[in-house]
Amino acid sequence: MMKGMGNHTVGTREEYQAAREKLLVREKELTRVGDELAKERRELPRVSIEKEYVFETEAGTQSLGDLFDGRSQLLVHHFMFGPSYDAGCPICSSAADTLEGTVIHLNQRDVTFVRVSRAPLEKLLAYRKRMGWIFPWVSSLGSDFNFDFAMSQPEEAAAAVVQGVDSGPLVDLAAECGTEPAGYLTEAPGLSAFALEDGAVYHTYSTSARGTEVMMGFYPLLDRTPKGRNETGSGLWIRRHDEYEQPDRP
Repeated sequence: MMKGMGNHTVGTREEYQAAREKLLVREKELTRVGDELAKERRELPRVSIEKEYVFETEAGTQSLGDLFDGRSQLLVHHFMFGPSYDAGCPICSSAADTLEGTVIHLNQRDVTFVRVSRAPLEKLLAYRKRMGWIFPWVSSLGSDFNFDFAMSQPEEAAAAVVQGVDSGPLVDLAAECGTEPAGYLTEAPGLSAFALEDGAVYHTYSTSARGTEVMMGFYPLLDRTPKGRNETGSGLWIRRHDEYEQPDRP
């Protein structure tokens, strides 16, 4: 084997196959570990939801139980679109793009999927129309829902975190959402699961930060390309799908 351009190893087909088979052992191991983790998630203790949460939806005011829409399982995407935002977070928007076609398949497995944000419903629906999405989106404005699941924080707390920060990705993201850094950081991305049994609602799982990458289908694909995610030193590359510069095509 020898080093090619970009310091990559260049070898024969036989050398590639030998290395590939060695890697395949680890990939299969990762798959088995993933299956074990999924089982452990399902076996987490369930927490009964006693508080009455209220959401503004296209069908009017609804409770958390109403959001199940006749199914026994509910997945909630905590989408970063706070009351002070003019547009949804670009990163959350990239997740929404990749999940748009999955909703009907989840429905077939007794799962309702809904996005929840604290912006007023009219803002959410206007942004959904701009993006061309059709999934259910509801507003939790005026409810403790996002706060109780650690997906929102008061602006005073966020302001303390960003004090002295006047440049960088956080400032850029806030500007892209039409708000200030403290306003942007009042929200966090997340995914939560709930179960409905005999009329009672239970919280079964939540994740945030990198745990939400499961909703960003382009990342596993990038991980399988020659350059990978290629994000080092490139700044924030993710844009809303209608904001990318399109190359000229013949």
